[in-house]
Amino acid sequence: MLEIVFLGTGSGPPTPHRNHASVFIRYEQDRMLFDCGEGTQRQIITAGLNFMKIRHIFISHWHADHWIGLIGLFYTMSLEGRKEPVYIYGPDADRFVQNVKDMNYWGTGFNIIPKNVPYEGNIITKVYENDDYEILSIPTKHTVPSVSYAFVEKDRENVDISLAEKKFGLKQGPMIGKLKSKGEIEFKGNKITMKDVMVRRKGVKVVYTGDTEPCENIVKISKDADVLIHDATFVEVKEDRMHSGAKESAKIAKKAGVKSLILTHFSRRYQSVKELEDESRKIFRNTKAARDFMKVNVSNEGVEFSS
Repeated sequence: MLEIVFLGTGSGPPTPHRNHASVFIRYEQDRMLFDCGEGTQRQIITAGLNFMKIRHIFISHWHADHWIGLIGLFYTMSLEGRKEPVYIYGPDADRFVQNVKDMNYWGTGFNIIPKNVPYEGNIITKVYENDDYEILSIPTKHTVPSVSYAFVEKDRENVDISLAEKKFGLKQGPMIGKLKSKGEIEFKGNKITMKDVMVRRKGVKVVYTGDTEPCENIVKISKDADVLIHDATFVEVKEDRMHSGAKESAKIAKKAGVKSLILTHFSRRYQSVKELEDESRKIFRNTKAARDFMKVNVSNEGVEFSS
């Protein structure tokens, strides 16, 4: 199960009900941030989340409303005695992370490690990987170097207990554990392999665009995603701002074949985002406008919204 928590859904100046951009993802034991606008650490605390468990932070671009919360977050982590490193990913991360570290006298008690992310071209890059998932990126189209990110859970293979019992009389127990670890077992005169009783569970995929005009790179990285979190600053795209509109986000979602579209990064001109949600739904029915502290659970069974 993957959980998304929207910590900030506004653009430019914050409003009484919208903080600056940040998305928190919880997966198994891992915690990560996508962007970290001003006030993010307070949003984390208010949401009842644990910022000390965050190890990876993915910055889409270096406009202040997407990163300036790093300063306060690092300071508090240091006050709380953090020792584990934090990894910061983003375009030209070496330079910007060093600038952030230079903004104080005190330093930190832990390492802050920058990871540069390519921001030109149309190639999908793997920026992080472990046994369970990988984080991909692709350049986007904004006023400064920018990228989007995709969380891609790896497919999992497991034993279909009902199939194993039906074919071989094998029930849940120590022999199942042995089959998983060894890949094959002998049971009641039969040689049973994982292939004989295996079920494959497809991993979930979540894409976060950051700020961008509509572009083919977003279609490319979002292909068949379970959730696309897309910039929808306005109802319709404004070329001079290099942001997306709700209508254009819906067209991207439809073209990419995603299951669910979540709009975010709203201009303060919209006191209510219903207008953006309604316009998007005319093109892509399964659209939801995010709000601060909204939670989304993503699994093979579907996408569930709460709080």
